[in-house]
Amino acid sequence: MAGAEIERLIQLLARLPGLGPRSARRAALHLLNKPDALLQPLALALRDVADKVQTCARCGNLDSHNPCAICSDTRRDETLLCVVESVADLWALERSGVFRGRYHVLGGTLSALDGRGPADLNVDGLLARVGDGSRVREVIIATNATVEGQTTAHYLTDRLLPAGVSVTRLAHGVPVGGELDYLDDGTLGAALKARRPF
Repeated sequence: MAGAEIERLIQLLARLPGLGPRSARRAALHLLNKPDALLQPLALALRDVADKVQTCARCGNLDSHNPCAICSDTRRDETLLCVVESVADLWALERSGVFRGRYHVLGGTLSALDGRGPADLNVDGLLARVGDGSRVREVIIATNATVEGQTTAHYLTDRLLPAGVSVTRLAHGVPVGGELDYLDDGTLGAALKARRPF
């Protein structure tokens, strides 16, 4: 139906999360119908990102500067370190505007099924950041509430406690605005276990 260049564009777009072949075809047609307004600016933005964006050597965030803007921000509390699985998790926490400390991106979770062990994650970098001479007082483990996330959190806690830092975990349970009748059993159980005085 289309030339090789268009088919390649559709195939590459279909690799993006949330886009299947049909959605990728629609996105490609939309881009091609607006070459000056969308296609050319997108191509330039992709080239800029490919040329300039890098992984922060301190925390693992993605930015055009190294260290990244978060690590370079002197207004942030360097005594608080939040450990996340991925850059997407870091960005989600930043969008909330609540946390003003520093971050550390692990690059995944421990998973025996996927063959991912501690050496495959940025655990050594984390331990170095909280080691001797560090100003970090508290490490907040913000891994997902999955089996792999929980396993990773327990492993990190065992490794971090000897460093003399306080290790905390994000609370799990009833979401703000959530109704008990619509929650799954696991969420309700976690909420009951994490209850606190009113």
